[in-house]
Amino acid sequence: MDYYGSMEHTHRFRMIPVVVALSFATAFGGAQANPPASPTSNGSNPPPPNAKLDGNLFYEILLGEVTTRTGDPGAGYALILDAARRSRSEQLYQRAADIALQSRSGEYALAAAKAWQEDHPQSREANRYVLQILIALNKVGETAGPLRQFIEQAPLPNRVGILSAVPQMYGRIADKATAVSAVKEAFKGELENRSTGAAAWISLGRLQLAADDKAASLQSLAKAKAMDPAYEGQARLALELMDEGISAAEPFVREYLEKHSNTEVRMLYARVLLSRSNFSAASDQLTRVTQEKPDMPEAWLLLASLQTQNQEMQRAQGSLRQFFELTDTAGEAQLNQRLMTQAYVLAAQISEKQGDLEAARSWLDRIENAGEIFSVQRQRASLLAKQGQLSEARTLLRNLPGSTADERRLKLLAEVQLLKDSGENEQAYRLQSEVIALAPEDNDLVYDQAMLAEKTGRLDEMETLLRQVIARQPDYHHAYNALGYSFADRGVRLEEAKRLIQKALEFAPEDPFITDSLAWVEFRLGNKGEAVRLLRFAFAKKPDSEIAAHLGEVLWSQGNTSEAKAIWQEGLRLNPNNSTLKDTLKRLGVSL
Repeated sequence: MDYYGSMEHTHRFRMIPVVVALSFATAFGGAQANPPASPTSNGSNPPPPNAKLDGNLFYEILLGEVTTRTGDPGAGYALILDAARRSRSEQLYQRAADIALQSRSGEYALAAAKAWQEDHPQSREANRYVLQILIALNKVGETAGPLRQFIEQAPLPNRVGILSAVPQMYGRIADKATAVSAVKEAFKGELENRSTGAAAWISLGRLQLAADDKAASLQSLAKAKAMDPAYEGQARLALELMDEGISAAEPFVREYLEKHSNTEVRMLYARVLLSRSNFSAASDQLTRVTQEKPDMPEAWLLLASLQTQNQEMQRAQGSLRQFFELTDTAGEAQLNQRLMTQAYVLAAQISEKQGDLEAARSWLDRIENAGEIFSVQRQRASLLAKQGQLSEARTLLRNLPGSTADERRLKLLAEVQLLKDSGENEQAYRLQSEVIALAPEDNDLVYDQAMLAEKTGRLDEMETLLRQVIARQPDYHHAYNALGYSFADRGVRLEEAKRLIQKALEFAPEDPFITDSLAWVEFRLGNKGEAVRLLRFAFAKKPDSEIAAHLGEVLWSQGNTSEAKAIWQEGLRLNPNNSTLKDTLKRLGVSL
């Protein structure tokens, strides 16, 4: 039954206390005797409505509220909307729209809002209701006019903030391309305005990025910079574009940070660089953050984590010490508990890498966050395994709570990693099969199984699994790289190996590990000069012991033995236990 389609309703009445009636009179009647004035286009106020709160109007309002509250919102909506039209009351129009919205009747809410806007064309609130309801109903193509009016009616000091909020307003819209068109139409007056142009172009660029039009978004970024090079929004949009793989956006971030001290943007830049495996540049940015804002604990913790990953243990300890000194000063209670847990886990990792397993255990014992029990117990298991207690470590993991499929999967994955770290690849391979059974469509799990298949000599199965991943997810660059590198390392199907690795680089340009793979193919093909060039680039971008092993071997083959030894020594400093580097030195008969 359509409760909103007719003004003719029959009602049953209950006695209402006098106090309730008086409250309606105060809320709707008293206010409407002299309703709030709305500014007209020339800044004057329209005359108050002629309608008075006579007995009939009061009765209609009261009846509309009663029927709404007693379970008949359709009748209440119709009565309140009729009263709004007769009294020209903005408050009653808003109440009618709210009744419809609360009843999830968007079309009727829109009808009330449009009636309100027709009666009060300069009302900011009426226009806001129309705009928000149109967006909620996904009628994006109709929003350009209301959005333009919403912006024009805002005080000038508030316009930049309103323009910046527009992408969020359209965030849940499915038809992103139509949203871009509507917003571009609404922004016409702002895009060329020197005071608001940068914010308008950035908001448009963010919407274009959401619509997957990266080229247009990059153009909008350039126009924003031309309007106002100091506008912070351009750096943030550039970071979003970088996150989507658009390297051409990075110069915008660099130039902004060269001219402006903004630790928040610099932190965001460091995180994007980390996600792109550009560890050296990320470290530089984090170091700058700690210099510009030395009292920022999060920066010290992230820097310590990166230094640990780069095997710079002394520097990592120093950064972590700074973190703890700052947290002691500020009081741990003021910090996010999860942040403190990350710090304790990192301290345990550093102690573990330095061979001090007792210290590592003592750091883990400080963790009180129940939500982190899984990661803590996993690290405790790792400590047990390093002490030769692999069976006890596996038991510890298996005894962790896990009632859901996701929890069981995480427990199995932790055990697989424990076995891999302990060199038990055959057992890890068999256990990984159980993990895949829980999530057979998970390409990451299948990829990991392929890597274990290679380690256990199942080369045909490795290729089958990697091609399966590629077929299901053509942009899974790790699979192209792994298959190509496997061919190159075995010296087989080298031209195909090169094509596979080049395909991987299309999805992850300048990735140091994929670049290392390409260099290894070039070396196997006899192109030693190109191999050295690629390896130098990869090692400069990511100092890593495996890349050092390859670079050293190519240099050694060219007769450059002194530099090769220096590179290998650096690789051993980074990770003295890297199997590729150790095997290379043994195979070539090199003693350092």
